[in-house]
Amino acid sequence: MKKALLIIFFLLLPANLNAENISKVYFAGGCFWCMEESFDKVDGVMKTISGYSGGHVKNPKYKDVVKNTTGHYETLEITYDSSITNFKKLLEIYWINVDPFDADGQFCDKGESYKSVVFFKDSDQKKIVEASIKNIENKFNKKVVTYVKKFKEFYIAETYHQDYYEKNFIRYLMYKKGCQREEILNKIWG
Repeated sequence: MKKALLIIFFLLLPANLNAENISKVYFAGGCFWCMEESFDKVDGVMKTISGYSGGHVKNPKYKDVVKNTTGHYETLEITYDSSITNFKKLLEIYWINVDPFDADGQFCDKGESYKSVVFFKDSDQKKIVEASIKNIENKFNKKVVTYVKKFKEFYIAETYHQDYYEKNFIRYLMYKKGCQREEILNKIWG
């Protein structure tokens, strides 16, 4: 059965999609549920997965990550088709979905695990991130406090976190509204 599903999956892929067009990027922007919703809408994004990155504990669990004992951040793994979008474009979308000036976390979620982080894989990505930070700082005349870290490893979050905004739509909307995420983003980015 699994073989049949895989065959069907690959037959349904666009003709121009091949393994060399598939890339991944990792962003932490507070609540990964909200980040999933934001990036799932982006043309060229194939899949998003909520998880943890940046810390020192292998296979962390949510209850430990939010206690700030693992060094991990709530992180989103974004798989995308590089023939449609790229790291720079996804970074631009990332910025308008976070508060890059909040040193305590994001929106109503405070603590180390909720801070904003851009993970880079190579020196080219690092340069792109650094240039984008300079642009934001010049535009707002404020210091960006988002961390820039070398990507090492990603751990998938528990199943109940995946696609939470779709599976628990009403609860998710209540959380998002209560955190004033959209209001704060509109104040910053317009």
